[in-house]
Amino acid sequence: QVQLVESGGGLVQFGKSLRLSCVASGRQFIIKVMGWYRQTPGKQRELVASITRDGTTYYADSVKGRFTISRDSLKNTLYLQMNSLTPEDTAVYYCNGGLLVAGRDDYDYDYWGQGTQVTVSS
Repeated sequence: QVQLVESGGGLVQFGKSLRLSCVASGRQFIIKVMGWYRQTPGKQRELVASITRDGTTYYADSVKGRFTISRDSLKNTLYLQMNSLTPEDTAVYYCNGGLLVAGRDDYDYDYWGQGTQVTVSS
């Protein structure tokens, strides 16, 4: 199996920045796509940003120009640089992976981290 562990969340003031990290460990794997989702109480989990194996990125309209997703393949780490944060960005942020894990026949898109809380004060 593969484990995803997020870090970097916390309390930050309006307009400030945070960088989230997600480290993947366990069995060998090939990445199809990795992404960051966020969820607030009572709402569905939403895709914030994603990056494919070839480096193609996607951003939700609400974060375009403020957030940057990146990946360090040597460190098996996914990042989300979040700038110009607003209270609307307050949520639990989850790392997700679409991975082909050694010993499996197909990609599995259901790899999730435990989440990291981001709180932006006004």
